[in-house]
Amino acid sequence: MKKIVLILFLALSFSLYGQQIQWANKLIKYSSDLGGKQYGIKRILGKPDVFPQAGNSPNAWNPKNALDGYEIVEVGFEKPQSVKQIAVFENLNAGCVVKISVDTGDGKYKTVWTRIRDYRTPTFKATIPADHAYYFKRKRRKIQEAPDVFNPGVERAVLESVVNNVVAVKVEFNFALLPGQKQVDAIGISDSDVPIDAKINVGTEFKNITAEKFPTLDSFQVLSLVVAPGGEKILFTQQSEEKELVYSCQKESGALWSIPKLESSLSENDLHNYVDFIKNDLIVKGGGVYKNASGETGYQFFNLENGNYQPKDQLKITAYANYGDAAFLTATTDLKTVILAIESDFTQGGTDFYFTNRKEDGTYGLLQNMGKMINSADDDISPQLLSDGKTLLFSSNGFSSFGGYDIYVSYRLDDSWKNWSEPINVGSGINSAGYDGAPYYDETNEVLYFVTDVDGKSAVHLARVPKQTLMNRK
Repeated sequence: MKKIVLILFLALSFSLYGQQIQWANKLIKYSSDLGGKQYGIKRILGKPDVFPQAGNSPNAWNPKNALDGYEIVEVGFEKPQSVKQIAVFENLNAGCVVKISVDTGDGKYKTVWTRIRDYRTPTFKATIPADHAYYFKRKRRKIQEAPDVFNPGVERAVLESVVNNVVAVKVEFNFALLPGQKQVDAIGISDSDVPIDAKINVGTEFKNITAEKFPTLDSFQVLSLVVAPGGEKILFTQQSEEKELVYSCQKESGALWSIPKLESSLSENDLHNYVDFIKNDLIVKGGGVYKNASGETGYQFFNLENGNYQPKDQLKITAYANYGDAAFLTATTDLKTVILAIESDFTQGGTDFYFTNRKEDGTYGLLQNMGKMINSADDDISPQLLSDGKTLLFSSNGFSSFGGYDIYVSYRLDDSWKNWSEPINVGSGINSAGYDGAPYYDETNEVLYFVTDVDGKSAVHLARVPKQTLMNRK
């Protein structure tokens, strides 16, 4: 009797904790593709990177007929699997999946799920001319305009019986069922009826870390900041009515800081003024006007001399080109390698990370993209490379997150600058439902500073993160 109970217990444990989930990893057939790196059909592959926050994102597939058309996609999986559940992650106006079929290896699709049509619900008909196009946010991927309707969801089709040896799935959509734009994030299969959910890649080491406000800068509209080695000085950018201004404050006794002081020599540009790198008396300041392909970047070196910052050489990069008028920068401690977050013709999507190496003449060579693992189809910004040259903190809205922009950490896996670990979210104790960005880690005092923004009001927060937790991950 005890043996039977044990077997039943093990079987139950397996059903609860042994769920096998696969995400679509290849495209077989599809009815439309907008092409490009944003909103294209390839964005449907892999695990969800828009959910659980959902919403409009270039990380999802935006079908050409997403307003009122019929679309089909067929996807394959890495290995055959028994399937009890199929999940379709619709991050805009869910409820348009009408039919799901599976292929068990013979190339023929068998229908396993259909939506029961409610004929009392009128279908949506686009009234906008088909050739009308507009841009989502500031991106160049053209998407037809639609009513502002937001209704994300996951269509979890639990099958009546398990289907063995599933190698491919076909999903059919009728986007006329609901108004508004539509996007699809991912397609997953499971051998269990336990709901398939999107999970944020949070490191267990960050789960008990919490943040608190940094009251010294509470009256300032802070955009970004850097902390000098030793943690005794902070330079930050304040948004004024006319332009950005750079201030500094010094640590005094205990937890007290001096009243912030305007750094006039660092605030002379007409629009953008910000410091992205600091090392002792040397800083790298951005925001200058530049011409694409001239080698100019808008960045300049400054030295602290007699209490004031004095301009030195410009930071020049061969054939530098950026769609924006500002960028984000970090570097190795010796400045031999510089990392920039910009948008160019070679980005994976929005703003991407690039690296460049210093040449003998002091200028820098061609920018090289740092790869698909660390660069999403949306914006990846605000990098800070720590002193080990391997740990990279940054902010992004292109990975599964708790809100809009979240803070992540990734680790360089070899001597190149193109091989990075999957970005790890630093947890809900730091990241909120809004914007969390501009991370800067004070290695001496083991404090992470960052900026949050809620309803247009920014605030600087800090979290005490052990250096071993952040930098010594294996």
